[in-house]
Amino acid sequence: MLYLLATPIGNIADISIRGLEALESCTEILCEDTRTSKKLISLLNSRNLLKNNHFNFTSLHSHNEDSRLDFLGVDFFKNDVIFMSDAGMPCISDPGAKLVQFAQKHKIPYTIIPGASSVLSVVALSGFEGSEFHFHAFLPHKLSEKKQILSQMLENTHINIFFESTHRILESLEVLESIAPECAIFVAKEITKMHEKFYFGKVCEVRAEILNANINGEWAIALKNQNAKKSQVLSLSEVESLSIPPKIKAKIIAKITNKSIEECYNTLIKGEK
Repeated sequence: MLYLLATPIGNIADISIRGLEALESCTEILCEDTRTSKKLISLLNSRNLLKNNHFNFTSLHSHNEDSRLDFLGVDFFKNDVIFMSDAGMPCISDPGAKLVQFAQKHKIPYTIIPGASSVLSVVALSGFEGSEFHFHAFLPHKLSEKKQILSQMLENTHINIFFESTHRILESLEVLESIAPECAIFVAKEITKMHEKFYFGKVCEVRAEILNANINGEWAIALKNQNAKKSQVLSLSEVESLSIPPKIKAKIIAKITNKSIEECYNTLIKGEK
């Protein structure tokens, strides 16, 4: 059995009972960074949360997933194997998807041992209402690309989640303030850790507060533009049912489907006969 194990995002006590049980029964650990995983196991042992300390650690990350899985082969998974990322849920802005695809392809039994997630934590902590949220991972480094992504977030009423580093949090807030200073924002630093801190309010207010704060740490941001206009988009079937000339309709359908106008026009004419 392959176990996708969620690890604490800051507080070691957030490891689950199922996670500890799986660790007690396994010897093979696939992990994003062997140093980080060894440190976690050592802490669990030192706090008497885990008795087993006999593990084989094998790195499996975004730069070696394909080659590592080819090397390990299917037989490696005949015994129980744990895969863990450095922190949080595997496969969520972390490696693991190709491992899951490998398991599916070779019919290797696998399951999830869920737990801490920075993404879900910031959604819950934000206080924003809504059934939909978009996760954007880390923003691009280039200023123009960052501005474009943030502008796109403001075009919908969903909760938009993204991460930022110590070195770029102030720049991202500055860009955001230049676009939408009155937009509602929630910013969390070091979720579940000793120096956990929350900021919320308008973008301009939150940025002013953080400018005078200690910015060292990991940042998670939730953004919700309550005043965004909902886009009105017609589906292909709705365009086809419009009472407009076939030539105009063909041009619209061509834009939607990336087909030629002539092909779309001929299809419409045939359908009317």
